[in-house]
Amino acid sequence: MNAVTEKFADWRERIADYLPESSWGKWAVRLLAIYLVLMILLGMYWSWGPSHFDVHGKAVGYAAEDSATPVTGSATAAAMMGVVETLLEKPGGYLHNDRFPPGVWLDNVPNWEFGVLVQVRDLSRALREVHSRSQSQSTEDKDLALAEPRFNFNSNSWVLPSSESQYKEGLKLTHSYFRRLSDEQERNAQFYARADNLRYWLATVNTRLGSLSQRLSASVGQRRINTDLAGDGDATQSTRTAAEMYVKTPWTEIDDVFYESRGAAWALIHFLKAAELDFADVLIKKNAQVSLLQIIRELERTQDSVWSPIIVNGSGFGMLANHSLVMASYISRANASIIDLMDLLEQG
Repeated sequence: MNAVTEKFADWRERIADYLPESSWGKWAVRLLAIYLVLMILLGMYWSWGPSHFDVHGKAVGYAAEDSATPVTGSATAAAMMGVVETLLEKPGGYLHNDRFPPGVWLDNVPNWEFGVLVQVRDLSRALREVHSRSQSQSTEDKDLALAEPRFNFNSNSWVLPSSESQYKEGLKLTHSYFRRLSDEQERNAQFYARADNLRYWLATVNTRLGSLSQRLSASVGQRRINTDLAGDGDATQSTRTAAEMYVKTPWTEIDDVFYESRGAAWALIHFLKAAELDFADVLIKKNAQVSLLQIIRELERTQDSVWSPIIVNGSGFGMLANHSLVMASYISRANASIIDLMDLLEQG
């Protein structure tokens, strides 16, 4: 016990040698230590993921603010507005472009935000290009035409203009579209709940989830056969690539991909629940409600609590878990169900 006490006293003396001798200097060090502790605690609070919200409740709430009632398309617009609001107003606000502590130290939340943002961009494009237009030659909605480029603004811009300011503008424009949807006097604002429109957006979701699944699976390193030109004997590509490739995510990016996938799944859960409401008649006619619910169920498992302080990257069948492979499993199953749903929607 005496040896431990002596060791502690020795460490204290060594630390004291590095501290300023003046009282002002000592107070400065103490204030700096308090500041760092507070920033760490604040960063931990900001790192808690936001909870889910009720899409139908959001649509009703937004409509009540405008003294209107929800119509076809209200749920989808409300879901996107709710997701963007969460992105901007959660604890800490939007952190992806932060330049000061504790935001600049955080890693997981900014990647979560980027996953959410990509899904917002995809849905805003689908709203502008197909959901709000009856035919390919019809005029695009004036608000959605301005909202989409706002959401596609650089996610890392800090000032002049900041990313947040652009996303807030996109949110206002989306709210204007939402308001006009239920206005009987505004005939130019429409949402066409057709099977082909839903398939258009699901096709984009399919490619996004497929990419995330591949990136997650590469956490342990894989040898993959090059299938880029499979299925077409006449197909060509710009430059030659190896017939077999070794793909492995750098260890510094494993948690980045995990939380990006988690954010994408969080946003998709809300968007799919909105599609369940707005495309209800289409889904019933195609007997596809269960398929959509299965996709949502698989994605909800990606939001389970992560009890480990770090994202563990054990080998496939090793002694340690691999969080990325578990996430890839849920993402892949959801993606397979999306392909099945797209097939159902294509059938007459």
